[in-house]
Amino acid sequence: MRGSPARVASLLILLAPALAGCGEGAPKQAAPAPPAVTVAKPSKQQVIDYDEYVGRFIAVDSVEIRARVSGYLEKVHFKDGQIVKQGDPLFNIDRRPFETAAAQARATLAQARANLAFTESDLTRASQLVRDRTITEQVFEQRTQAKRVAEASVAAQEAALRQAELDLQFTELKAPVTGRIGDRRVSEGNLVTGGTGGNTTLLATIVSIDPIRFEFTFDETSFLRYERLSKEGKDVASRSTGVEVAVKLIDEPDFTHAGKMDFVDNVIERASGTIRGRAVLANPNGVFTPGMFGRVRVPGSPPFEALLLPDNAIGSEQVRKYVLTVDGENAARTKYVTLGQLVGNLRVIKDGIGPDDRVIVNGLMRARPGTKVTPQEQSASPGTPQAKN
Repeated sequence: MRGSPARVASLLILLAPALAGCGEGAPKQAAPAPPAVTVAKPSKQQVIDYDEYVGRFIAVDSVEIRARVSGYLEKVHFKDGQIVKQGDPLFNIDRRPFETAAAQARATLAQARANLAFTESDLTRASQLVRDRTITEQVFEQRTQAKRVAEASVAAQEAALRQAELDLQFTELKAPVTGRIGDRRVSEGNLVTGGTGGNTTLLATIVSIDPIRFEFTFDETSFLRYERLSKEGKDVASRSTGVEVAVKLIDEPDFTHAGKMDFVDNVIERASGTIRGRAVLANPNGVFTPGMFGRVRVPGSPPFEALLLPDNAIGSEQVRKYVLTVDGENAARTKYVTLGQLVGNLRVIKDGIGPDDRVIVNGLMRARPGTKVTPQEQSASPGTPQAKN
């Protein structure tokens, strides 16, 4: 049955108080509390900016062992790859032909000395005869000339004997430096070509091990920065020797090997725009091997006071880095920062924040720029003083 409009309106008027009472009894939802975050002010610490370069180890001394005389290789005194000391015998060349040559040179020298003794006595007799007018001046001059020729002959034969004795000594090849020798290039019984020309036989190579050098190149901009800082008395990688550096190998996480700069080249390579630098390191256990790659860390600035934050407090926005700070009203604010090197577990902040900023160091994912947070104060730990990139 359909009701009239007047009856429907009256019914709604009667039900209105009951519906209003139902609405007043429903509980209200409480607003969520601001997320809790941990904030800390940046810590201050004296740090040094370091630059890293790739380089390789080179030997202080590298010597090719070549014979100075030709002959048959008679004996090899070392094992391939062993450590040899300066003066240790390495090779022997058959010395018999050189012993014969030395004996012949001694005999020729004795003959020349006998001839000189005869001409000296002959000249002594001629001196008396020329005074007595028994011989002419011409004969006296001839005997004087004969003595001079005999003296020259003795000098020549003495030189020939010294050369023969040197050749005899050259049949024994000794280590010129202390280091590690490579493999023998010629086996016993082979003919060795000696001398000073370009076609001599290479017998082996020796490289020194301790100390060892580390050679690297750096760009022209860095070179200018180092030189200007060095002129101001700052301890950086310049031509001044003794600057401390650190090296790590390709399988090592940290720069644990200490060394010192000992050389910077005098020219910049025109093709690459780089200049060569060199450091020297101790190598008592022989781990560093010539030709091995590594990374070197050199001081690129004088010590300065920097602000540091935990590395996990830094966020990324494409290519920019930022931190979230908390203002006086406990609202999160974004600040873009410029990063420096890592010092222990802290990151150097070069620009973007001040020493009194409260930075969110824990709970970064719970905070949103412009929203309220519940900050809990914490101090940033100083970290270790050793810096690395």
